[in-house]
Amino acid sequence: MRQAAIQKMAASASRRNRAGTKPHGRVVKHAEVRKGELVDCAEALFFSKGYEATTVADIIARAGVSKGGFYHHFLSKEDLLEAVVARLTRTIIAGARDILDDEKLDALTKLNRFFARNVAWKAETASAMKRLYTVFADPANAVLYQRIVRAGVEALAPVLAKLVEQGNREGTFDAPDPGIVAEMLLHITNARQALTIRALAAATHGETDKATDMFVARIRKEEALVNRILGLPKGSVRFIDRANFRKVLAALAS
Repeated sequence: MRQAAIQKMAASASRRNRAGTKPHGRVVKHAEVRKGELVDCAEALFFSKGYEATTVADIIARAGVSKGGFYHHFLSKEDLLEAVVARLTRTIIAGARDILDDEKLDALTKLNRFFARNVAWKAETASAMKRLYTVFADPANAVLYQRIVRAGVEALAPVLAKLVEQGNREGTFDAPDPGIVAEMLLHITNARQALTIRALAAATHGETDKATDMFVARIRKEEALVNRILGLPKGSVRFIDRANFRKVLAALAS
């Protein structure tokens, strides 16, 4: 679907810019089309070669743009990684639209199913994305990690805020400010870098069950905090399913 949209934009841009085609035959593309192509190329290279091993020159060569053309859209490789993460987050949201837009579901059911769908997606894509996870888990990339977190929060916070608003209207949630609560939910889930490093290390050494139990124990405490924030009974919110999370760890450690 994304590729089809890009192709449609490219065709439209081509029609608009026929008079502006360069003398040597290079077609002038719409800025958003070119930007999307750069993100496509970066995503493919980050997944295949790994973030650290991919250079800006690699991305430029794959996208077929000039150095100036690249820096017109992105200031650095870090900016591109942020764009890739934002796109992946939007993909997760789009994949859960059937849940989020279902008027028959109450807010708590939507919230739990959304979290479950998120973990299931990570389990399905973990093998392809493990080169990115190593970047997220490296303490040396603390600043980059925070940029990645921010990109995810900016995409997800409006979605969660809408669910909190629905819960408030239904009388199930008791959250004073849905926007702040949504940000808190996301930052609680993202404050796990050190734990993620330990869990991945344990899983890499063949202790996947131990790593899973360690992680799930932390998550259950987070769920208890979120239940209090939303004014829900114990056990209401569920962030992860143990079986699917174990699949994520096993794939990342392989």
